Amino acid sequence: QVEVVESGGGWVQPGGSLKLACAVSGVDTEHYRVRWYRQAPGKERELVASISSAGNDTNYANSVRGRFTISKDNAKNTVYLQMDNLKSEDTAVYYCSCWGSWGQGTQVTVSS
Repeated sequence: QVEVVESGGGWVQPGGSLKLACAVSGVDTEHYRVRWYRQAPGKERELVASISSAGNDTNYANSVRGRFTISKDNAKNTVYLQMDNLKSEDTAVYYCSCWGSWGQGTQVTVSS
């Protein structure tokens, strides 16, 4: 059974930073692409970033490219999302997905 647990969300002022973590159990992240999504109130869930099994291929949504960085530590079976220069429009629940399994999400709120 695959389990995904997100952490690291919180409140931050515009321009601030947060680092999210996605801990995966039940499968080895070194064999699977892992994706971060987000869903803002009243909006559809959108793909934010993804990282390949080996960690050498990353993709980002246009809205976060240059501000967010996805990385992974396969030894810890954990994927990270470093979010810098946060904007109010980044406010959302952030979800991680691996091998079809989803976590419960972590809330990120950006406001002054």
